[in-house]
Amino acid sequence: MTLLAQYYVPGLRVEDRAIDVPLDWTGKQPGDAFDGETIRLFYRVVTAPEHVNDDLPLLVFLQGGPGGSGPRPLDPASDGWIAEAIKHFRVILPDQRGTGRSSRVDGTVMRRIGDPAAQAAYLKHFLADSIVKDFEHLRRTVFCGRQWVTLGQSYGGFLTLTYLSFFPEGVTASFTCGGIPHVPADATEVYEHTFPRMARKTAQFYERYPQDAERAAAVADILANGDVTLPNGDPLTVERFQMLGSDFGMKPSFERVHWILDQAFLDGDGSASKDSPLSEEFLASVMNATASRPLYWPLQEFIYADGELERPIHWAAQRVRDSRPEFATGARPLLFTGEAMFPWMFEQEAALRPFAAAMDLLMDDTSWGRIYDVDQLARNEVPLQAAVYFDDMYVDSGMQLDTLSRVGASHYWTTNEFEHDGLHGSVVFGRLYDEALNRGDLESLF
Repeated sequence: MTLLAQYYVPGLRVEDRAIDVPLDWTGKQPGDAFDGETIRLFYRVVTAPEHVNDDLPLLVFLQGGPGGSGPRPLDPASDGWIAEAIKHFRVILPDQRGTGRSSRVDGTVMRRIGDPAAQAAYLKHFLADSIVKDFEHLRRTVFCGRQWVTLGQSYGGFLTLTYLSFFPEGVTASFTCGGIPHVPADATEVYEHTFPRMARKTAQFYERYPQDAERAAAVADILANGDVTLPNGDPLTVERFQMLGSDFGMKPSFERVHWILDQAFLDGDGSASKDSPLSEEFLASVMNATASRPLYWPLQEFIYADGELERPIHWAAQRVRDSRPEFATGARPLLFTGEAMFPWMFEQEAALRPFAAAMDLLMDDTSWGRIYDVDQLARNEVPLQAAVYFDDMYVDSGMQLDTLSRVGASHYWTTNEFEHDGLHGSVVFGRLYDEALNRGDLESLF
């Protein structure tokens, strides 16, 4: 391992570290020596200042995404769960491969690779099967095989089930928040559940802010005429405008979108008018709110690809959207979309265009790495405590509970008090931790 830096931010002692891992784990086992092409896995070790010299249990955070880097805390309270976790654990914050400082993947990397087939093959190395092997290699080597607790947020819950499928011996207990996937995985099934929730969220938004239905319709009418460009040069189309709904599963997303729409129109007092130009401030806000993270959209549908598929994924969200005319750009009230990837994005967005040719190949691919072992999950003995958000827009609560009914040693807390980002407040992790502690699931740690 390489220690890159050590320092303090308010309330936290931080170490920046990195190790080499194989780009391709085929034929290799975590913890063993390996050869071939490598990439860097960056991670932080975060400790409360008063516990720097204490031998605390380890907790590794499995970040949401896909394509999400680990937290960059400003202080313990800036990401609510950290304040509670550092009371009990030494916390490991990895940047998943391809994100943050872990051999980051973006359009520049795709252009460097060049050949679409090679790009597609490269991207397949950045999914759950490889991510979990990276973490298990980190545990076995740097942390000398010491068991750790996992905490998975959103996609981190998907990674949790992959971890429990193939390396349960490395984990003493697991927590997940809004992140239990449906097993068996099926992207089309996911979006068949997701689009009705998008429609309900839009209806709730307009109920809270009725004036925004007129504003959104007027903006869409302006955009339908074309020739509206964002500050970065991307065209602003109705489809991209609809993606403001990607935030609707978080709090206070309705308010964030409301205030974006409030400044949309340039002329007069800013009332809705399809004859008014759109303000530069509005265009900048939409650009920032809908900006693409480099791996988030390219990997979005492939997180549901498990082993040999009977049929290719082939743009699952677009196929489901096409079956629902209420989401058409000309429909009124205009419906917003959330956490769904569409082929037009790889044509319209400069950041995603370098991925386009590879995406066409991957969408027709049926051969993927295994991410779940159903039999192993059924006989799982690692205590799993899940927070299931009943109104979760991104990960259907009914599908989460169905999966949990078939995972051994699993427990869940179902609540509608929080949205998908509930972990980032001050309540959720403390509640899960106390439940596991009082059940005796953490006895081996202390």
